[in-house]
Amino acid sequence: MGWNLRQKVWRVKEMARKEGVFAALRAVVRRLRQGPAHQINVFRHYEFALPYVLPVQSGQAAVGTLLWFIPDFNIGSGGHLNIFRTIWHLEQMGYTSTIVIATPVRHHEADVAREAIRDHFFPLQAQVLLGTNALPPCEFAIATGWDTAYAVRAFAGATRKLYFVQDYEPHFYPVGTESVLAENTYHFGFFGVTAGGWLAHKLSQDYGMATHPVGFGVELDRYRRLPRREPKIRRVFFYARPPTPRRAFELGLLVLNAVWERMPDTHFVLAGWDTAAYHIPFPHLACGTLALDDLPDLYSQCDVALVLSLTNASLLPLELMACGCTVVSNRGPNVEWLLDDKVAVLAESSPEGLTEAVCELLRDDARRQALSARGEAFARAQTWDAVAQEFEAALLHARGEGQKGTP
Repeated sequence: MGWNLRQKVWRVKEMARKEGVFAALRAVVRRLRQGPAHQINVFRHYEFALPYVLPVQSGQAAVGTLLWFIPDFNIGSGGHLNIFRTIWHLEQMGYTSTIVIATPVRHHEADVAREAIRDHFFPLQAQVLLGTNALPPCEFAIATGWDTAYAVRAFAGATRKLYFVQDYEPHFYPVGTESVLAENTYHFGFFGVTAGGWLAHKLSQDYGMATHPVGFGVELDRYRRLPRREPKIRRVFFYARPPTPRRAFELGLLVLNAVWERMPDTHFVLAGWDTAAYHIPFPHLACGTLALDDLPDLYSQCDVALVLSLTNASLLPLELMACGCTVVSNRGPNVEWLLDDKVAVLAESSPEGLTEAVCELLRDDARRQALSARGEAFARAQTWDAVAQEFEAALLHARGEGQKGTP
């Protein structure tokens, strides 16, 4: 291949390595939409944000039918896992779902996409549709991300329009077009089903949305305390995701290095992403991305886990605590709706504050073990069955209030 093409391939690979596969794919799709490099087509890339109407098939919307508008998915996506898990639980309750991938990027055949969901997530009965041509009517049309909210706004065949909000997405971007377009979706008049109370309060207070929070659960048959093989070794786990700025990877490295300087016998384990491109001076085991079934044993071998969340809290603290690992996280209402000082250690979002929190736990066996026991009991009380019941209560809430998204 020519030199120019080789350069382009190299740039894509470098972006994938430094910023993640999703960022690289978005850049490629953006470039394809924009056309030749000398002519950037802003209109083609952002036309989804302009007012339009999506047609609907003829017929009446049956009670209990849900049309889920989702971004195209990748195996291992935590946000999609939560969406598909919710659909699966609602199917057990008698609801009928259809999944709409409005803008296919990775999947080009609906049957292939459906089998991928059934093989790698949950064995759903839901049908999968690619694109937005002739969608069926439904009782609930549900947006699951800010870009899908524009399609839901345009859809004419829903009795009620909902927004499953798992995080505050304007903060995923620097201040600019994407952050503004993401924030605008909170003014669409949808009924918000939110992951936790922080989002419910924020969307209600800042945007006047009607909201209903649902909690987090734990897969109790997977996440459980397993035997500790080297109990005398103090081991710290870090949720390391460089391409996800809200997980504060750089701040975490500063903390771990300071812990190592104070307590050089400590062992460190990093998992969540490939960190080979980063200079990490302290000795550590870099696990990269692991299969879900490998996580419980890894968590069970660690005394303390550092999990940072600068937007909404992660599911990870509950899963770690269910395996007996004590969690250190940052303070803030975005975290404290899920965690408190009875089950975790919360510190200010500074290198010194978080370092001191980790070191104190490593030095105080009695305190750490007491927190471990309380955290494990708390985590094991959070079930996905209960979360599904909360989600159904949100549907009933929306139905009772007659909430309708306004285009």
